[in-house]
Amino acid sequence: MRVSVQWCARALALGALVTFFSFPARAQQHVVSLNELKEDSAKPAQVRHSNEQAIRDLLGSAAGQKALQSAGVDYQKVDKAVGQLSDEEAARLATRARQAQKDFAAGTLSDRDLLWIILIIVAVLVVALAVR
Repeated sequence: MRVSVQWCARALALGALVTFFSFPARAQQHVVSLNELKEDSAKPAQVRHSNEQAIRDLLGSAAGQKALQSAGVDYQKVDKAVGQLSDEEAARLATRARQAQKDFAAGTLSDRDLLWIILIIVAVLVVALAVR
């Protein structure tokens, strides 16, 4: 009987050790990996940066600079204003800026049309910042 009690005690101890040392390995098996979480958390910042860059690209173009000069608006102020837009405003203006650049490159917009679109974007920027 004493031998069977010792074997039971050893089996329980061994089971406890196996459970103890295998728990951290099982605890690290996540449904979503840490890299996926990092990528997902960085995505909004990347989208925001992309949207701001699309607006700045249009305003920094030759036609954009011409429109800003004709409106008497300093590019530095507009550039600063782009960074202060909400995510929704930046996304909306970036969509318009990308579409305007695409249409201009395809030849469906004239220089004058592009200037008007840029002036409208600048006006939206000014209004959006004035409301804040």
